[in-house]
Amino acid sequence: MQYRIIGETMPAVEVQFDAPGESMFTQSGGMAWMTDGIEMSTNTKGGLMKGLGRMFAGESLFMATYRASRAGAQIAFASTVAGRILPVDVGARGGLICQKGAFLCGQDSVQLNVTFTKKLSSGLFGGEGFILQDISGSGMVFLEIDGDMVEKNLAPGEILKVDTGNVVAFERSVEYGIETVKGLGNIFFGGEGLFLTTLKGPGKVYLQTQNIAEFAGRIARFIPTSGK
Repeated sequence: MQYRIIGETMPAVEVQFDAPGESMFTQSGGMAWMTDGIEMSTNTKGGLMKGLGRMFAGESLFMATYRASRAGAQIAFASTVAGRILPVDVGARGGLICQKGAFLCGQDSVQLNVTFTKKLSSGLFGGEGFILQDISGSGMVFLEIDGDMVEKNLAPGEILKVDTGNVVAFERSVEYGIETVKGLGNIFFGGEGLFLTTLKGPGKVYLQTQNIAEFAGRIARFIPTSGK
């Protein structure tokens, strides 16, 4: 399999299969275009319970698998918002923990499961929900980045505090937690909410400059409501 990232504002990853039988999977509706010579199948990929788990993690119940019937067939998966696409060799990284909605597509040898945060408070108040995505297995996976991407390499014991909507993914060695914003004035007038995500090294962290939930909230202010 070969791939290239095309576009800048709304990028896509275009994959070329080198041999019949190679395949990619994505959530339902994730494909942008493809050439002849590719067969599509839709299922829960791993069973109903895994499918339901993915729903809680922000993905669709059904996953679409695209398998090449001949060498040279091409398929593309486009991002849903302006930003970047991050290619990750899952086997080389030893897996990643990602926020919901970060997964764009991956090779069929990649495993997409759900994982629970170690502390209940992290899930209830972290802003990304109690369930995160666990990406494991081998092969290439492609993640969506909202806005620009920032990489941080945390040293052992080093702590990074982040608005949760700006976290994309982190290595398994990184500890994930929640910290309450201190001070009533900061809580009510600081505009950052009640909680911050804490990421403790060692390990690599991927951040995004756009918080899509915050952006959507600003857009919603300009949408007329009934009676106005």
